[in-house]
Amino acid sequence: MNPLRRHEQIMEMLLAQKEISVGELSERLQVTGKTVREDLAKLEAKGLLVRVHGGAVLAQIDQLGLLPGREPNVKHAAEKAEIGERALRYIEPGDIIALDGGSTTLEIARRLDNRPLTVVTNDLHIIAELVRKDEIRLVVPGGTRIRNMLAGPEAAAFVKGLNIRKAFLSATGVHPEYGFTIYTGDLIAFKRALIETSGTVYAVADHYKFGQCALRTFAAVTEVSKLITDGGLPPETAERFRKAGVEVEYE
Repeated sequence: MNPLRRHEQIMEMLLAQKEISVGELSERLQVTGKTVREDLAKLEAKGLLVRVHGGAVLAQIDQLGLLPGREPNVKHAAEKAEIGERALRYIEPGDIIALDGGSTTLEIARRLDNRPLTVVTNDLHIIAELVRKDEIRLVVPGGTRIRNMLAGPEAAAFVKGLNIRKAFLSATGVHPEYGFTIYTGDLIAFKRALIETSGTVYAVADHYKFGQCALRTFAAVTEVSKLITDGGLPPETAERFRKAGVEVEYE
């Protein structure tokens, strides 16, 4: 197994269990304890996990935008709520929009008025939020459940057949060179389908994610029309991203 796939599997196990031992990783990945410890050191250096005695724990509670079955107290909730309010400026009555899975896009869903609108989403928490708003037409792609998301080839193929006007994408890391990144590859096909199908693509991410980089890139910064964040972003950081080719809204 190549190191990248091994790192993905470590993150997938941590997302499911929150904590895991070197011994369990060694057994499940069929590698030596030395290899596991080297992998954990590399992932810790990227800020993805924290090594503890005999194993590792997640570095954050909302990795990947994937939430556990019951919604947690989301990290940086005030910033995500601010982004949700900003995103509403770009949504018009009768629009056909897509909300990628994640805690920030969930804040957009919570703020949508119950009015004629079509929303495409693969996030079970967003679905639960919008199903109560009977004026909103909710479109849910097929796919396999990955924690609170639906993903897979059938979900991506379904999206490619739609006429989506505006898509709002989430990311774990936002970097001027490495672009928009997430921890594992199982959601990349769905995100790419949204990018390739939608008329306008917006990325939504709190300012803490700027300059961060996870394992897998799903889009370059130039592939989105606008990056919507919160007022905590330093102006010099915004300027750095503008020079990289993406418009940033933060005030």
